Amino acid sequence: MNIKTYQQKLIPLFFLALMLCQLAVKAQRGRTHWAADGYQYYRAVEANGIVELDTRDPAKKTVLVSNEMLTPQGKSPLKVANFYLSDDGQKVLIFTNTKRVWRYNTRGDYWVYDLAAKTLKQLGTARPESSLMFAKLSPDGTKAAYVSEHNIYTEDLATGAVKQLTTDGSQTRINGTFDWAYEEELDCRDGFRWSPDSHNIAYWQINAANTKKYLMLNTTDSIYPYVVPVEYPVAGENPSECKIAVVDVTTGKITWMNIPGDAIQHYIPRMEWTTSPNEIILEQLNRAQTESKIFTANISNGTARAIHTETDKAWIDGKARWNGGDPVGWEWINKGKDFLWISEKDGWRHISKIDRDGKETLITKGNYDVEALDLIDEATGYIYFMASPDNATQKYLYRIKLSGGNAERVTPMDEPGTHSYEISPNGKIGLHTFSNIYTPYQSEVVSLPDHKHINGTAIKLNTDAKNKPEFFKVKTVDGVEMDGWMVKPTNFDPTKKYPVVFFVYSEPAGATVTDSYGTGRNGEYVGSMADDGYIYISLDNRGTPAPKGADWRKSIYKKIGIVNIQDQAMGAKEILKWPYVDSSRVAVWGWSGGGSCTLNLMFQHPEIYKTGIAVAAVGWQLTYDNIYQERYMGVPIDEASRQVFIQGSPITYAKNLRGNLLYVHGTGDDNVHYKNAEMLINELVKYNRQFQLMSYPNRTHGIYEGPGTTLHLRTLYTQYLKEHCPPGGR
Repeated sequence: MNIKTYQQKLIPLFFLALMLCQLAVKAQRGRTHWAADGYQYYRAVEANGIVELDTRDPAKKTVLVSNEMLTPQGKSPLKVANFYLSDDGQKVLIFTNTKRVWRYNTRGDYWVYDLAAKTLKQLGTARPESSLMFAKLSPDGTKAAYVSEHNIYTEDLATGAVKQLTTDGSQTRINGTFDWAYEEELDCRDGFRWSPDSHNIAYWQINAANTKKYLMLNTTDSIYPYVVPVEYPVAGENPSECKIAVVDVTTGKITWMNIPGDAIQHYIPRMEWTTSPNEIILEQLNRAQTESKIFTANISNGTARAIHTETDKAWIDGKARWNGGDPVGWEWINKGKDFLWISEKDGWRHISKIDRDGKETLITKGNYDVEALDLIDEATGYIYFMASPDNATQKYLYRIKLSGGNAERVTPMDEPGTHSYEISPNGKIGLHTFSNIYTPYQSEVVSLPDHKHINGTAIKLNTDAKNKPEFFKVKTVDGVEMDGWMVKPTNFDPTKKYPVVFFVYSEPAGATVTDSYGTGRNGEYVGSMADDGYIYISLDNRGTPAPKGADWRKSIYKKIGIVNIQDQAMGAKEILKWPYVDSSRVAVWGWSGGGSCTLNLMFQHPEIYKTGIAVAAVGWQLTYDNIYQERYMGVPIDEASRQVFIQGSPITYAKNLRGNLLYVHGTGDDNVHYKNAEMLINELVKYNRQFQLMSYPNRTHGIYEGPGTTLHLRTLYTQYLKEHCPPGGR
């Protein structure tokens, strides 16, 4: 489960709104393209087309490609979903008419506007409409390459001549992109790379022919139901085979890279060109994701050389974890002689320098985690990165010399909360976004490293916020200290006792306790929980990806459904000692991994939790995909290793249900399949445990498709909570 993705695992509406806001910022930043000097940048603006903006002068706006230029003959102007400039700045590649593939709009149409010739041409006109994926201009600006129906093509921008480079693409043999599991759990989507000299393309090939299809049933879109198959390898099933090839764009010759290790029992989550046009570099993970190897490969003969190996007793996180869900790119320095690498092998997530012979030098040191690497500024000799050494709920910008030393905080001390930056290539400008738990998202442009406001609206804390969430810490009888937030009832009276509602996620894919705007809201509730008289609380247990060191994050290894449940329950017990908490009115709810946690808490600790609302839960861990579940629970190769999965699965404990349970699931969920609901139902029926069920026909993991769906779910949620966990002080 990626969180990037972060996606769609923390799916309740307030988190969905928060994620959409965060993703909007990221998407906006994805469409930000810096000019050569690092002071100007380009944006797609609906009213103006693509414009050049100046960070130092908000009034200065120059149209690069107008809407008139973006208007094909006899049609409306193209709606720009994203765009890319050629290296020489003379061509603009426009992505439009996008279509969703799994979670993301990665398929659509591509056009090229030539600034010199003043022409607008569509790519891939012979291919099916909106079938192109990941089009990229060659470094020399003469060609474009793209994927269509699992094959890779190039197109000459001057002549329009199209060349098909791979011919074996099919539903199960995937060239230049990935299958469901790679996209969902390794954040891999774009699966090919141009060489620096524009002569070759390196690409992934995924062979899912032996990956079993999960057969979903669509019963609503036609008179006769039909099957929707998805290549979905569950825990214990072999992954799809993964190989790397390089194709010569002139001759079409394909050379396969001879990467040591079984191509089925290993993953390749990263691959890029080195600074040499004759060499690629890649990271390989073993299936258990406990060993990472870095290889360089000669594209002429396919020979590969291992230059670095790292092992972990639990798992090794990929680049997507510290790069906003994006594994693309390689952090070269010193003209390609060295690169930066992030690992947790000293117990904290730190930056190292690795040379071509594998020699490693630690750059960041100390008891703190690097949360993101924002910029390598070799001209001044600094690395900019995100961290929060003193408060795990927050995030700030730091910098450190490439040679190491002490990290220096760049973000002002008087702006407590969560910050993000897009830093210009020259390291002098930062597009700064800020929020905290009571201050809505704000953006400004700052100079760096002095962090002085340049333009936009200067950051201002919302100090007048009413009934804002409170952060607190709670220590369990096991000595585990957890961060939490709490929203008290409006007009709170400490002499009364109030019902408490716990919001949970609890798994390694995401944290709920962050000092960012939207935290503390319950978008599933119709009305105001605070006004109605609920205490609303969330805790981050061990195993959540808080910047508290590797031991904190990895203590959940092979113990999902055990460690997180123990921490949540013991934390709740401490909270129930507070004089204003009514221990007879305790509810818990969550979605996806949070739904699983809700079920486990209801079943394993019925003495604490009286009411639960679980949505789209993994009821049986052996039904979930192998990349995610095996990363955190090991590879189930025999009965003993399968027992680890079973011991953490809610269905194992379903017979213990004593309280009120509402279970919700979409029958069209391609992520956590509806099978989980039916397995849970069978177990509850077996032991005559009464509960309420709501199945949403043909809805996916987010349960939002179709007229009225969102309001219906919110109304159901609210009515059930009010009926079984009545609000108000007593």
